[in-house]
Amino acid sequence: MTYATVMVSLALDQPNHARLEVAGELAERFEAAIVGIAAARFAPPLYFTDGAEAQRLIDQEENSIKRQLADLEAQFRAATRTRGGQAEWRSAMDFPERFVVAQARCADIVVSGGQSPTFSDAFSLVSPRDLVMQIGRPLLVVPDRTNWLNLRSVLVAWKDTPEARRAVAGALPMLRKAKDVVVVEIPEAGDNHSAVMTHVSDVAAWLARHGITATANVPEARNESAAAQLESVAGEVGAGLIVAGAYGHSRFRELILGGVTEYLVTQTERCVLLSH
Repeated sequence: MTYATVMVSLALDQPNHARLEVAGELAERFEAAIVGIAAARFAPPLYFTDGAEAQRLIDQEENSIKRQLADLEAQFRAATRTRGGQAEWRSAMDFPERFVVAQARCADIVVSGGQSPTFSDAFSLVSPRDLVMQIGRPLLVVPDRTNWLNLRSVLVAWKDTPEARRAVAGALPMLRKAKDVVVVEIPEAGDNHSAVMTHVSDVAAWLARHGITATANVPEARNESAAAQLESVAGEVGAGLIVAGAYGHSRFRELILGGVTEYLVTQTERCVLLSH
């Protein structure tokens, strides 16, 4: 398995430099094509007008969106000009989530930006929280302060769930290029440490059969959240990338109470590969 096509989702009124750099680097590493994508549409105002004035307002706002999409294409073209591979641009006057999810059919992996509002503007911005739930592809979330894909140390945040299994399978090409891979599971209250170690040892053995040397790690249970313990392990191993399943628990529960996925899409230090 490899990545033959990398898609990078750009956003209006947000920094795009980091995600463009990482997507371009990823395409170079795997000699993949790169597809830039963006969409937005006119958000109707919260007041009413009619006739010529209404049409003037609609035309003005739609022309503004077209100019912004053209600016994003220019950013994409400039960022990929020296990469040497095939580059393609796709954009539309559409809801960004709907457009990106549909177009992801042509990609092996999708690169998105990091932090976004918990409840974002559906007319101009697609959140990684929403993308990962529907996209059906591995999603690489790139914090705005990141400017390269650090694969020297990769942390696999394991939980024995379908989401985690899909995430690790989707990350195999990157794991093969990593120098160090650590598979960690944060035990929950009442978990048997030996049983949990069996889980991560099985994953490490599976990775070994794919030519990837990985270390299994189960920290001793502490009176901290799973997210805090995961951050501690990531710091100890110097992880530049975290691989994890997204929303193994209820998404509503994580949004309201917090959880590992919410931590991963809001932290600003490391790239994160997520799958649902």
